[in-house]
Amino acid sequence: MNYFKNMNNYELDRFHSVIFFIITVLLTGLSLFGETYDTLDQKNMPGIFSIICFFLIATVGVSHGALDNLKGAELLKKFKIKNISFFYLSYLIVASLVILFWIIFPTFTIMMFLILASYHFGKEDNVQFYVFEKIPRIKFKSFFLFLKGSIVISAPLFFHPIETVQIFKFLNVELSISQDIVGIFIILGLVSNYFLNEYWGQATLDTLSVLFLNLAFHPLIAFTLYFCFLHSIRHSISLMHELNKKDLKKGLHLFLKKAIPLTTITAFLFLLGIFLLNNYYSMQVSILKVIFIGLASLTFPHILLEYLLEKNEKRT
Repeated sequence: MNYFKNMNNYELDRFHSVIFFIITVLLTGLSLFGETYDTLDQKNMPGIFSIICFFLIATVGVSHGALDNLKGAELLKKFKIKNISFFYLSYLIVASLVILFWIIFPTFTIMMFLILASYHFGKEDNVQFYVFEKIPRIKFKSFFLFLKGSIVISAPLFFHPIETVQIFKFLNVELSISQDIVGIFIILGLVSNYFLNEYWGQATLDTLSVLFLNLAFHPLIAFTLYFCFLHSIRHSISLMHELNKKDLKKGLHLFLKKAIPLTTITAFLFLLGIFLLNNYYSMQVSILKVIFIGLASLTFPHILLEYLLEKNEKRT
């Protein structure tokens, strides 16, 4: 840990990208000599990999949003609202509305989710994002961020279209998309790295990691590895720095202390969701519904909170 103590956030991001890329290459290589694991088997019994993916997403994955209550308190101060219950109530209302809309308008809701998620992934995973923020000559910033993040969505459709479409069917969405269009999005996502970063090679490593994961693994496994160990870990590192800019070790301890309560509650709600849905669907389908609908219900208020904070910071 002493080795990382004096690293700034940018240096940690770069180190993390290199390590994640190396591990991804090793995993991809190993997959070429092993079995192809299908987490969506022909039976109703859940595959062990889907259960592992669920627990990783419900813990490591969602933990990077577990400090939203602190950010919410900060936002309420700007609006001169003292009661933190207002934040929790608003967060729950937005999350509940997303679930309701998904039930009533599944196709529309998932399209909105994929668009927002692509932008969110592109922005939050972007190495040297704050350096990029200081470069005024770059236009269409949000569009390039969307293209970069869209690779997370495009890659499984390109490498495993049948399995990916099957997942959408389990989510009550009939999806039909041209492989050529998906391929164009991947190329545009790769090209966008040159516009978004001073260290474009660093961002390209992240993009290649996503592509290799989706080349080698089932979409659920590939997404889990990306979401938990690239997206979530990177965002968590930035939160650790915010909590203690001088000592990463102390920042880690503070982060764990503050993140565990809401992460535990979220994991419990995810488990409760599987228990309830399992009365109507197979365990496999229940897991997929909880993972993706659950993430959507958290992503919308999470992104809205980040947006409101940024807008108010620019005004002050």
